[in-house]
Amino acid sequence: MHNFEKLIFWQKSVSLAKQIYIICQEIHNDEKYGLVSQIKRSAISIPSNIAEGSGRNSNKEFNHFLAIALGSAFELHTQLILIKELHILEHEKINEIIQKVVEIEKMIYSFKNNLK
Repeated sequence: MHNFEKLIFWQKSVSLAKQIYIICQEIHNDEKYGLVSQIKRSAISIPSNIAEGSGRNSNKEFNHFLAIALGSAFELHTQLILIKELHILEHEKINEIIQKVVEIEKMIYSFKNNLK
């Protein structure tokens, strides 16, 4: 069992999820139940799957949940690109968040490979 709260990429993904919730307040109401809902789910899924996997009985199971978290990070990354391309929010703000997502993706990927 791993202590997920000590994992830097879990800490960063919690911070990212909070930031996603804050920027979602700026998105127009017509997107509240579409894109916004999906973005929030993707953002929450990242730290949640890291935490769930850390409590499993084996590194193999943990690795599986890290793969899910990584998939959610890529899903969020795609959704943020779409927000940027649709000009729903400022490009600078979205680019900053995308950079954070990419950093988390790399950290999860690296940890996942070292866990094998």
